[in-house]
Amino acid sequence: MSNLTRWNPVREFDDLINRYNRMFGSNWASEREGKDLFSRSDWTPAVDIKETAEAFTIDAELPGMSKDDVKVTVHDGVLTIEGERKHEEESTDKKQHRIERFYGSFMRRFTLPENVDENSVKANFKDGLLTLTLLKAEPKEPKAIEVDVQ
Repeated sequence: MSNLTRWNPVREFDDLINRYNRMFGSNWASEREGKDLFSRSDWTPAVDIKETAEAFTIDAELPGMSKDDVKVTVHDGVLTIEGERKHEEESTDKKQHRIERFYGSFMRRFTLPENVDENSVKANFKDGLLTLTLLKAEPKEPKAIEVDVQ
């Protein structure tokens, strides 16, 4: 039995433009996106999110970066990881045959569940892996309010 694949010409065109931009180092799409309300990052690091009974753990792969290149913030129930991976200086004495790694700025945002204690976020950075631990908060007990009927 053969599988049918739906053809999406817009996706193919977008893929073609992205490959062209990577090959020639131009990024006309990001210049256009700079005017948009929500612009995309230059690249997006991969993350794993795990949950235990006590906490959530987020592991973000940030190879080639140091802890000074990364900023983690929590505000109004949203965890933000942002930073920049800088491209090494080009030199005239070596020829580059292929560049496949992504460079530039990135931002990842995660909406936190209500049972996370925002003040308990702990970060650890080792060997290009950022590990965030978010402890769970005790569930809030509903407060009963008496209503007087007159």
